Amino acid sequence: MNLRYVLAATALLSYAHAKSLPAQSAAAAQPCYATAASMTPASWRMPAAVRTRAPAAGLTLIEQIPLPGPANRFDYQAFDAAAGRIYMNHMDPGRTLVFDADSNRVIAEIPGVPRATGVWAVPRHHMVYISAAGAHEVAIADDRTLKIVARVGGIRFPDGIAYAPNEDKVFVSDEAGGADVVIDGASNAKRATIALGGEAGNTHYDSVSHCIVVAVQTRNQMVAIDPVSERIVQRYELPGSDSPHGFAIDEPDRLAFVSCEGNAALIVLDLRTMKPVQRLTVGDDPDVLAWDPGWRRLYVASESGVLSALWLDGTTLRPVGEIRAPHAHTVAVDARTHRLYLPLENIGGKPVLRVYQPSPEPPLR
Repeated sequence: MNLRYVLAATALLSYAHAKSLPAQSAAAAQPCYATAASMTPASWRMPAAVRTRAPAAGLTLIEQIPLPGPANRFDYQAFDAAAGRIYMNHMDPGRTLVFDADSNRVIAEIPGVPRATGVWAVPRHHMVYISAAGAHEVAIADDRTLKIVARVGGIRFPDGIAYAPNEDKVFVSDEAGGADVVIDGASNAKRATIALGGEAGNTHYDSVSHCIVVAVQTRNQMVAIDPVSERIVQRYELPGSDSPHGFAIDEPDRLAFVSCEGNAALIVLDLRTMKPVQRLTVGDDPDVLAWDPGWRRLYVASESGVLSALWLDGTTLRPVGEIRAPHAHTVAVDARTHRLYLPLENIGGKPVLRVYQPSPEPPLR
């Protein structure tokens, strides 16, 4: 295991520990750092570069697990490292599956979340936030009882969800409403609706800049929101994009990987300069992305039924495999084991979960 892997593993453990801390121990809120030319503070120091070798191409199917419910669409997933759980939204049946990644089984279902899209776990409060787009609300479940304990309504089409830990706020993409909705983490009350001026794609928190980042797909922009003031502080054009929707952030390397539904492009955005540094082609209608920091792998799941696997070589993404399966448009990764989880809505008339193991990087000699 090289130094970068050790650093990534340490960061993962620290993150899981921090998420389990009580609310009163949270760090002080910090304003978002976002200038017209950068989302990286001058004080930030990138980890030392580590020589790596390309992994063998391909992904190995290690298990296929039957899933409950009808053969209908799945959407986003959320991995809770502290509990070893994956929350999988079975969109059309309006249920969230609770999957135990250690025992490889579904341990519960959370009903009452019509047209479930986005999902995010906040172990600090023992809460799981679920975008119930069919009810125009976010449903909030207690992760101990797996019962819904609160609902936040008045959201036209809730989708992606992110959590700003220092500010203890949840941010929800309202795709059709062209906004990000802010929910207080302590009270689960709606705090604000931030107009974006276009359809909201996914939403993520960047702990280096302390910004909430949103893809505004109808404007081909990335937007930085200050979670303290709950205001947009910068807009960034994304050349070469067409309907950027999903994205993932490699915080240490200051890169964002942005998928574009309109032109099947994957754009690598340098968060130090806010300029694209690479553009690749993936499956048509790319949707959900998953980033494994330890093995520096990116997975892009497309509506067309293609899962693209890529390895980050320095700051350059290189393809290392592809899976084709019907409706393979959502993916999650367990950063502890590096396994991939692909729920498929219809294999022989039933939903199944396929679990894949990528090839490790060979040791340097």
